[in-house]
Amino acid sequence: MLTTAVLLVAAPQFMSGRIVRQGMLHDPQILVDAADALRDRQYAPTLASSRGMLETPFGSSWKGAEKPEVILVEFYDYACPYCKASNPHVDQLLRENPKLRVVYRELPILGPDSVVAARLSLAASKAGRFQQFHDALYAAGRPAPETNAAAARIANIPPTPSQDVAIEAELKKNFSLASQLGATGTPLFVVGDRVLSGAVGYDALKKAVEAAQKKA
Repeated sequence: MLTTAVLLVAAPQFMSGRIVRQGMLHDPQILVDAADALRDRQYAPTLASSRGMLETPFGSSWKGAEKPEVILVEFYDYACPYCKASNPHVDQLLRENPKLRVVYRELPILGPDSVVAARLSLAASKAGRFQQFHDALYAAGRPAPETNAAAARIANIPPTPSQDVAIEAELKKNFSLASQLGATGTPLFVVGDRVLSGAVGYDALKKAVEAAQKKA
């Protein structure tokens, strides 16, 4: 009788643990989804308080819808290979979704050439020619004096960045926002209530955009 009673009490907990373990072994995506949910909860207060700053572009540092239903924010570095690999995925989403806007936030963490590229990009943005510089530099290759200057010529801006208080303030703000969102590198994407770190790929970005758009 005692043995039976103990088993009746203990079995559900024991079996529940075994079922969860087997489920995780069968579908590791469960762990990924759980980690994503934890991240979302962790950064929810930051997103709530910083939404305006995150989604308001500097100058013309955006592509897509004039009146968007959903906004995807990307923190990036022109020298980051993962950002470059993600760029076609972002462009594909923009082609497919006329209600999407992408706001680009400079986060130059990979050396002096990245910082110069970011300052030139923001100068082009102030002049209303962000897209020309952005696309030209990605097409030219990794930031360097030659590629930075080539992209600057295409965007019709000076090849050497000037000291600009607004640009320096924007970079400082981006570093602060990225730090609050737990950035350990680039790219970092924010859409709706989701924070996605790294080159997560087209499918993950599309799923996050669609989820955010449904809530809009």
